[in-house]
Parts: sequence; structure tokens; C-alpha cells
Amino acid sequence: MDIEELMDRAWPAPEREDSGGWVLRAARGVTQRANSVWPREHVEDHGAALRLAAEWYRSRRLPLIFQVLVGSRSTALNTALDVQGFTKQSETLIMVSRDPAPQLGEGKSSAPHAAIEIDGEPSEEWLRLWWSVDGRGGNAELDVARSILTGCPSLYALVRDDDADPAAVGRLAMVDGKGGIYCMATHAERRRRGYARRVLDALMAAGRDRGLEKFWLLVMASNAGARSLYEGAGFEEHGRYLYRQARPRRSLSGC
Repeated sequence: MDIEELMDRAWPAPEREDSGGWVLRAARGVTQRANSVWPREHVEDHGAALRLAAEWYRSRRLPLIFQVLVGSRSTALNTALDVQGFTKQSETLIMVSRDPAPQLGEGKSSAPHAAIEIDGEPSEEWLRLWWSVDGRGGNAELDVARSILTGCPSLYALVRDDDADPAAVGRLAMVDGKGGIYCMATHAERRRRGYARRVLDALMAAGRDRGLEKFWLLVMASNAGARSLYEGAGFEEHGRYLYRQARPRRSLSGC
């Protein structure tokens, strides 16, 4: 199983349709990942495929967005999207754990006494902290996000500060014997204290206890702090992708 399929299964869109080599995914607009086209295979007629995809998303009142890997295999698709004026957004690194990955406790953390909680379902505290950092929308959107998270077997880590308040959270998606680190989020007032590293270490340790040996994660290319954290935890760049979105069409005025 390649990394793209792992990523797709770790963040499953509630609605999806195979369309001639492309996978169309929708989740009521909640997260780009679950509302984008995964160009799983090469298509011969990009124009026809684009028209079908555009209509599919238009019928759901969603913009047409592609999740495109950076590299030569995407050249033909990128050319077609360039012609149509698609924007480029949110360049993201795919990082994988080196062999062997560092074991629990090898990293530096200034939160050595923080309590770690690991659960098989996201608690309300977990969800609220994650959503306060990464969420876009209200309770209805959060419900959609919850369905995405629980659509794949996962573990959820929460670390508390000295006052027993939630400080940081993370998720480990378990797919085909491998683990994907998602939803790493730290309370704005508790950053740079080592909580994120405690969460990361705890998730990887829990994954190893369940037989997982390889891990991957996604991080924005612009997030230097997070990249440094993950490199220190034994991750290295495997690839990159970005989102390409159709520009909105302006309606003609009545004049």
C-alpha cells in the first residue's frame, strides 16, 4: 500500500466516488483533505475528467480542489490545472519515521510530569482542544469532523498541564499495520513546553505496543517549529503535496 492510499484511508471522507481513475471526496466542506480530488491514477482526457469533477462538486456546493503530489508524475495534471487557472495552496510535507525510530523518552521535553491519556475514541475535551486550534466552523462542522476521525481505527492522546487542564492532543490512525500521526494541537497558552513531544512519543509507543513499526505524518511546509519537532523525533521528508483550487467564476452583472 502506497503512502497516498494510507493517507486517504486515515482521513476518510464520508462521501466518495471513483471517477475514471480519480477519487472524488466530499465532507460538507470540512477540511480540504476530505473535500478534494485524489488523482489516484493517470487519466487520458483531463478536460473531460475536469468537467465531470467540477459538476460533481458543484452539485454539492463545494469548490473543485485537487490534492496533488509534487513530482514528475503530476506534470500532465498540473499543466491542465495551470491552463484552467487553478491556484496553489497549503504546501505540505509528508514525513516518515526513520528506521529505527527513536523510542519513548529519547526526545527532549520540558513537561516530564504531564499525565498522558490514551483512548480509542475522541473525548469531548480532546475534540474541543483540537477544534479550537485547527477547526473551521461550529458544532455542525465539528460533528462532520468527528465522523472523519472515527472512520478509521485510531488512538487519541491528551496531555494535561499541572492544573489538570488539557494542554495538547494528537491522533494515531492505524492503517494496514502502519500509523499516521494527525491532529497534533497544543493550547495557545501552553506551547513551547514540550507537551507536543509528549503526545507524539505516547502515540508512537502505543502504536508499537499494537505492532506498528512504521509511522508517517503531514506538516505544513511553512511550519518550521513543527518540522523541527518531527525531525528530532526521527521523521524525515518522504514527499510533498499541495492543494490546487479552481478560481471562483464571477457572475455577470445585470447591467
